[in-house]
Amino acid sequence: MTDLSNSVSARVAALFACHFFGFGLFLPFFPLVLEFRGVSAAEIGFILGAGTIARIAASPLLSNIADRTDQRRLSILIYSIIGAGFIALIYLPGGLILAGTAMIGYMVIKAPILPLSDAYALDAARNTGADYARMRLWGSVGFVLANLAGGALAAESTAWLIVTLTVAASVATGFVVLSLPRQEKDPGDKPNEGKGAATPFAKLWFWPVLALLGLFQATHAAFYGFGTLYLRSIDVPDFTIGLLWAVGVVAEIALFTIAGKLSLRFDPPVFLLAAGIAAIVRWGLFPFADSVIFMSALQVLHGLTFGAAHLGAVAILAKVVPPRWSGTGQGLLTASIGVQTAIGLAVSGALFQINPHMPFYLMAAAACAGCVALVFATPVIRRNIRLQDA
Repeated sequence: MTDLSNSVSARVAALFACHFFGFGLFLPFFPLVLEFRGVSAAEIGFILGAGTIARIAASPLLSNIADRTDQRRLSILIYSIIGAGFIALIYLPGGLILAGTAMIGYMVIKAPILPLSDAYALDAARNTGADYARMRLWGSVGFVLANLAGGALAAESTAWLIVTLTVAASVATGFVVLSLPRQEKDPGDKPNEGKGAATPFAKLWFWPVLALLGLFQATHAAFYGFGTLYLRSIDVPDFTIGLLWAVGVVAEIALFTIAGKLSLRFDPPVFLLAAGIAAIVRWGLFPFADSVIFMSALQVLHGLTFGAAHLGAVAILAKVVPPRWSGTGQGLLTASIGVQTAIGLAVSGALFQINPHMPFYLMAAAACAGCVALVFATPVIRRNIRLQDA
């Protein structure tokens, strides 16, 4: 790897780490911060629900603005600084309206940062030989460190530090992106790439494939929403639950570490198929896990169910979407995952009340359906990859 590749790789890794550090504080701990501010559980649910819907819509739209202006780095900087300003509103005295403005504003304006960061990282991998997976794994590291920091600060007297660190992470994301070199246009880019005809977005095949890419990530909905509640219902101690979550993230990091070598042997649809098979096993056996060792073994599969699904999906979009529009493509993937995860959460909630095992069986069934659909979609995906490379 060249000095340029190493330099760009280190800075992109820092970009992911800063962004995910803030996300790792916001996602688990800001509902608690709002509770300390006197916001009721029902109001918190309303804020998060509205913010999620708005974020899903905002991701492709704001990513597309960055692509159209050819200003991904500047867009990440602007979105990061505005995001810091929104979440800093939590410092001010106020009730539901102020809290809602801060939370929803932050969720909306930060929505395109990951898709744009992915687009930049994938372009860097293509142009300099940097390893995308090794850059992306530092996002997972940042998320884990934020979880540990937030856990230590999750008390009413220190909750303000969670807000401060989230603001700092957002500002740091903006400053890190300033250090990144402007990416030159690939000399192989086609002259009409700036026009809609050069993108796959108007093609009928693209949208079912996009839905399929999002489906594999959405099979985590039951675990994200109800995994902790389920484990507590079978008397797993809170500390052990935390360790089980950590096992999953460590497995994810391990896969990202070796994924560069694996990608030399397997193409992106194979990564997705591995993710789908692992999801069938993980969620199908989850209700039967009756020991910490069994549970830990299933959590190791997170490296495939999340990591392989992520790598396969972003790689497919990187190969079928022209570089000029890769931010938009990754933003659409984020929206696809968000919509299907939201549906999965809603259905899982209803099923969890009937039988706590049923949401996980549903996730296994969804993964099975995804694998079957992938078998039929793979020739289409490979054909369009070849057309884009031609």
